[in-house]
Amino acid sequence: MRINDLARAGRTCLSQPGRATATRRAVTVVLSLALAFAVHVATIHGPDHIGWIGSPVVVVMLLVLARWSGLTWGDVGLSRRTWRSGAIYGGGAVLAVAVVYLAGVLLPATRSWFLDVRYDIPIGTALLTALVLIPLKTVLLEEIAFRGVLLGALWRPLGTAGAIGVSSILFGLWHIPPSLQLLDQNQALSQALGHGAGAQLLVVTGAVAFTTVAGLVFCELRRRSGSVLAPIGLHWATNGLGVLASAMLWAALSG
Repeated sequence: MRINDLARAGRTCLSQPGRATATRRAVTVVLSLALAFAVHVATIHGPDHIGWIGSPVVVVMLLVLARWSGLTWGDVGLSRRTWRSGAIYGGGAVLAVAVVYLAGVLLPATRSWFLDVRYDIPIGTALLTALVLIPLKTVLLEEIAFRGVLLGALWRPLGTAGAIGVSSILFGLWHIPPSLQLLDQNQALSQALGHGAGAQLLVVTGAVAFTTVAGLVFCELRRRSGSVLAPIGLHWATNGLGVLASAMLWAALSG
């Protein structure tokens, strides 16, 4: 089967939602947001182990909610028929991000943007973070929540554009809490903008806008492939490869 045929099959999964009732869909949307936000805040402000334990638990709860509401596996992007197309799109996204990051690290003009103080860590720790903690704490939760359950629940009442738009805006707002710490974590940002209230507002606004656009891209990958595996690939590459690039750059500078 060619990639166009795979993508067409994926779009069909989203254009024919399951038998979810309006009331159960609404309950699923509200509870999904509440559960995801609770573990999100706990991950940022709680003990280090909360995220990688709590996030997978919430993912399971979200999928149970989705099935209770009447959504099918195709509605949430997990239909077996779309695994192949999701893997193809997701693999291509990983490769594209890797090329962009490599260029960014090698170019002097953009190299400083990868100097995130959170990842001035040993390479072994960076590998654990990129390959285990980020998938468990961040990528799986956010993709199942925003491009899986929420997108599937919103598709029928709001239509394609409405569901994608609402999901992406919520995804942008979701990034307000972590964006409050960006000035302290990224040297390039703090040097360029300073540390005042205006700089903080600019960073938060920029982060929300950027992640809203990122949400649109993730949703489009989900729509085209029919599988949540596609945005999972791009999302992991953006975060996980970023950690590895930053850690290797810090190691090179300190060596």
